[in-house]
Amino acid sequence: MKPLGAFKDGSGDITPAVLAIGRPTFPQALIGTLRRLANVGHCMVFALRGEGATRCLLDMGNIPIGGDLGAAYSQHFHAADPNRDAILGEAGSATPIVLPTFARRMYSDSYRKLFFDDSGIVDKFAAAIWVDGACFYVNFYRVKSQGRFAPDEVERLKRIAPAVSATVARHFQEQPAPNGDPNQALAHVLATSPPLDGLTGREREVCRRILLGFSSEAISSELGISLHSTLTYRKRAYEKLGISSQNELFGMVLRALTSSRSLN
Repeated sequence: MKPLGAFKDGSGDITPAVLAIGRPTFPQALIGTLRRLANVGHCMVFALRGEGATRCLLDMGNIPIGGDLGAAYSQHFHAADPNRDAILGEAGSATPIVLPTFARRMYSDSYRKLFFDDSGIVDKFAAAIWVDGACFYVNFYRVKSQGRFAPDEVERLKRIAPAVSATVARHFQEQPAPNGDPNQALAHVLATSPPLDGLTGREREVCRRILLGFSSEAISSELGISLHSTLTYRKRAYEKLGISSQNELFGMVLRALTSSRSLN
């Protein structure tokens, strides 16, 4: 049987990402799959609910200020996204949406400065899917060191985008049990318990490893990022949570775990 999302030449095989649905390793599996198939540098996923709130669910890849971009988009810039009308126009449809090819002229000056000039993004591809009243908006980026997507990479993204969108939606609909595997329990709490759920994907990954006893050096090695980046993500996470130490992070997560168990 052909794996989900696989083509005859293997150019569209997203099986690793599918198999990681509902697991803490999903972000790494997704970006690894996208890099193998189309040399995607960075991936961000946003959840939209009509004209209401927009939230960054995943920020993974090679853009150092990805967390800042996710926050800025969620708080303000989503309203200026030229793809927004196309996305909202398909509300209620279960058919994946492949959005128009990227062109800088589509965006306002302030949008271009922050999301392309300051970040080093030179190209993007986007897709979306509506599920149960929520839209999962998936963005694939390339930075200056990579150059723009080649024509064959764009065609490959067009082929895999519907399956990738559905895979992303399924992952974020998963509700892992809050007990059992400690790693899974921590991932669940970090993704669903306020204010922890306000962290970016990379900030949650760093915090989860802190809670599991990883040193900063070990976190850097496992995530494939510099020590400076690890310390920056930790600092940002602590600032967002209003804490200043690892002990306070443990206390916050312990309270969330206790609350979760009391409700079950």
